[in-house]
Amino acid sequence: MLYHLLYPLHTDFIVFNVFRYITFRTIYAILTAFLISFLLGPWFIRKLAQMQVGQYVREDGPQTHLKKAGTPTMGGSLIITAIAAATLLWADLTNFFVWIALLVLIGFGLIGFADDYLMQVKKRSKGLSARGKLVLQTVLALLTGALVVMHPGFSTQVTLPFFKTVSPNLGWWYVLFAAFVIVGASNAVNLTDGLDGLAIGPVIIAAATYMIFAYVAGHVKIADYLQINYVAGSGEIAVFCGAMIGAGLGFLWFNAYPAQVFMGDVGSLSLGGSLGAVAVITKQEIVLALVGGLFVMEALSVIFQVGYFKMTHGKRIFRMAPLHHHFELKGWPEPKVIVRFWIIAIALALISMSTLKLR
Repeated sequence: MLYHLLYPLHTDFIVFNVFRYITFRTIYAILTAFLISFLLGPWFIRKLAQMQVGQYVREDGPQTHLKKAGTPTMGGSLIITAIAAATLLWADLTNFFVWIALLVLIGFGLIGFADDYLMQVKKRSKGLSARGKLVLQTVLALLTGALVVMHPGFSTQVTLPFFKTVSPNLGWWYVLFAAFVIVGASNAVNLTDGLDGLAIGPVIIAAATYMIFAYVAGHVKIADYLQINYVAGSGEIAVFCGAMIGAGLGFLWFNAYPAQVFMGDVGSLSLGGSLGAVAVITKQEIVLALVGGLFVMEALSVIFQVGYFKMTHGKRIFRMAPLHHHFELKGWPEPKVIVRFWIIAIALALISMSTLKLR
């Protein structure tokens, strides 16, 4: 919005020329989203408490979590608001990919909102059925994949990190692939959201990484130099990623241990889905498994635990899944688990950025 209102004035006032630069608008999208999230946070938490929108803790989880019951949840609504507002203020709203990112953010947020709302109605830790949630996610992700593939000039080739000459073209099968990436990322972040600040920290790190990927993918000269797919218009997604960073930082102020508010499924599903959509748009789909390696580890720990439990009739690989609960039950204090997982997320993000050169 500000881009369209103020940039045209650069012919009369040269100072407004800065609005043409994605880097400038990304910085201010970060700051804007941070301020919205940070300043509205106390009021938002009070409102949630007044409406008695509290967390329901699973009874089979770690006993130390029982004291968290009643903590305000659905804080992801604040994150979505901050991201959407900052993006609408600072992004080029004629850009197709910006609207795709907002579609996924809000669409997956509504699915998460329905899940959280049903938890409040049922007064227990389960909302939508797993199948119902997956169906809704898949439909929205397939729509997103189809819209992206139909966009003129968008490549259906898949880039493999470390292999510059290997880029299989999936054609219309790319829609299914894109849906898998988006739904997988959404659920992986959702599974990671089990400790205070555990999910939002790696989300910020992943968003920062994809902010860089988006900028280079949308810059024809840099993309050519790095031998990565140039995606015309994808640079504007850096503004969206910046808004994710800012909103996440503002939310982390209140979500840090001991948390005053939880993001709920409305936050985890929307943030994970958004990361998946950004990975698709920037043609860095496979790298998401490395950037979000922590989310992958958490998701795989659940898959392996359930599979092994069924095959061995009751035996377990981990003391409890997802993986962060395993370390809790081993005696690690919650803050130690959180910070160490953040360190792993940072290391994985740095390795993923090295793929820009190692091709």
